[in-house]
Order: sequence, then C-alpha cells, then structure tokens
Amino acid sequence: MALVFTALTAAQAQQAPATIRLHPDDAERGLGGPQHNFEFLPPGVGGDQYQSAGFFGQKLRPYLAGHPEALAYLDQYRRQKTTFLIDRIVAVGSFGLWGQQILAGDERQYFNNTQKVALGVFATSLLATVFINRNTNTYFKRAVDSYNGSPAHGSVWPRLRPTNVGLGLAPAGQPVLSLGWAVR
Repeated sequence: MALVFTALTAAQAQQAPATIRLHPDDAERGLGGPQHNFEFLPPGVGGDQYQSAGFFGQKLRPYLAGHPEALAYLDQYRRQKTTFLIDRIVAVGSFGLWGQQILAGDERQYFNNTQKVALGVFATSLLATVFINRNTNTYFKRAVDSYNGSPAHGSVWPRLRPTNVGLGLAPAGQPVLSLGWAVR
C-alpha cells in the first residue's frame, strides 16, 4: 500500500502545473527597484525566450486567468504603475510651470509665489515617487508567486496533498504510514 501511495505521489509531482519564471535580473528586484518592464517565461516555454510583460503587466494577464489571487496582485501592480505615471506628469508639469514663470515677463524672476508653489509641488512629487515605487515590483512578483503556488484549475488536491510520506514503526512493532503537511 505504501509503495502504491508513494508511486502515486511521485506521479502527481511530475504532473505539476507549468510555472511562470521571471528573468533572473527581474527576480532579484527588491523594494524600490527600477521601474522598467518585467520579462518572463510563459508556462511550458524554456530557454531564453523571455517575453516582456508590458508596462502594466497586461501581457501576463492571459496566463493568470483562473487565478483570482494572482490577478488581484496584478491589478495592484497596474494601480501602482498608473499612480507612477500620474506622479511623473505632475512632476514634469510643475517643473515646466516653474520654467515658464522664469521667462514670463520682461525681466527674469526665479522665485515668485507661483514658482514657490510649483517647486513645492515638484518636491512633493519627488518624495511621493519614493513611496509609490516602494512596493510596485513586489506586487508583480507576488502575482507570479501566487500563480506558481496556487492549485491548478481550482483543484482541492494540491492543497491537501501531504508534503512528507514515510513508513515507521509503532511502539507495538507494527508498520505505520506517516504523513506530514507543511503550513503555508
């Protein structure tokens, strides 16, 4: 019985769902890392055929279909990237306003009231960028990790499958099948 169960567990391990792998450089991105597009290997593709996920991760979305938790993380990633773009527009606009105010009159002014406000908005935007970029990359990596660790096609078996299988002896000397589960 134990040999049959072990063989079935080994067969299940070989039929594990395909995973999405990030480019090694992208997998190492941490908090506040660069904000360029992620590259990934789709399920079932090997080698160096990495694909760009797009600025908002939209090219990864079809692969995450059917995994609501992964899609929720991808939506958070898209929200962070949208906030990042709005922040960039505010920064460039306020800096442009400050520059326009220098050349607005006959004589150049470098620090009138409008320029003070524009510089304040610009400085606030730069500070906000730090907080916006802090977790943006983490959301994308969580979406991929959630897809790779979630059960395939809504199946319950991967959640209930034991992580350890073995044989042991009871105190009376009878063989006992031991099963172990890891808590996630």
